[in-house]
Amino acid sequence: MQSEIRKELLDAFTNAGDDFLSGQHLAELIGCSRTAVWKHIEELRKEGFKLDAVRNKGYRILKTPEKITADEIRLGLTTTLMGRNIHYEESVESTQKIAHRLASEDAPEGTIIIAEEQLAGRGRMARKWHSPKYTGIWMSMLLRPNMPLSNAPQLTLLTAVATVQAIEEMTDVIPEIKWPNDILINGKKVTGILTELQAEADQIHSIIIGIGINVNQKKDDFPSELQEIATSLFIENKVSVSRAELIRSILKHFEKLYTVYLEKGFLPIKLLWEGYAGSIGKYIKARTLTTTIEGKALGITDDGVLKLEDESGFIHHIYSADIEL
Repeated sequence: MQSEIRKELLDAFTNAGDDFLSGQHLAELIGCSRTAVWKHIEELRKEGFKLDAVRNKGYRILKTPEKITADEIRLGLTTTLMGRNIHYEESVESTQKIAHRLASEDAPEGTIIIAEEQLAGRGRMARKWHSPKYTGIWMSMLLRPNMPLSNAPQLTLLTAVATVQAIEEMTDVIPEIKWPNDILINGKKVTGILTELQAEADQIHSIIIGIGINVNQKKDDFPSELQEIATSLFIENKVSVSRAELIRSILKHFEKLYTVYLEKGFLPIKLLWEGYAGSIGKYIKARTLTTTIEGKALGITDDGVLKLEDESGFIHHIYSADIEL
């Protein structure tokens, strides 16, 4: 009940914009006492929200905290599915690990898991993902789509498109997608995406998509071995980015694309993805578990599989590989 009051309070402030809301109006809108409203206002202040309180006018939010909190994400959130249920923790081993547990406990679709720090963040093939505190977005999203198991990798590509759209909305940088799960700026990695399943042979129970974004790191925040291959939005854009606002933008774009995908299939997503792909038309190396294939990247199939034409003209279909441009 307390969390529902908080959600409705933040929705009210979101809809009000810069207008004041009186305690009485908030109490009537939410269906609680003015005392309860006041208590939640004080809790927001403790979290780092700066609120203006004017006699006979009411309250309005002037500033949100620098830390990401569930309440800060909710303030301004316009989605109906994604992010309406938020699990936030200061420090975790991995948001993916928590997402798997919540999925098993029947958490609703659209649940997101956010942490300020990951102690054992993971990328593809069990690689470590550097996730320092208060600098990036370390987030997992829980989905429960009714679709064939073989289509699950398409959601990685959809997530990449949504993330690029959000970055473009929030910054002046031009990101590119590197198949299957990386986003690059000026050739350096800024985002990684990890998609995992809970499924049986013929049925998906849940899909968990992890997103790691380097947002406000400076060069010295990266280990020396990463400084030449990784970057952040701050390094490329020269200004700090609101992480909560970027999360809201990602959720907004993802929900829109996800709705299109469920209604119309992968083709609209494919066309968008190819528009952002940095490797199409370029010569690449695709390192699979068994071999390395070199050739020209032609794009992706209607199922999201990478097409690579080698020197003999044979077109390989690459389902899983590390790509080197």
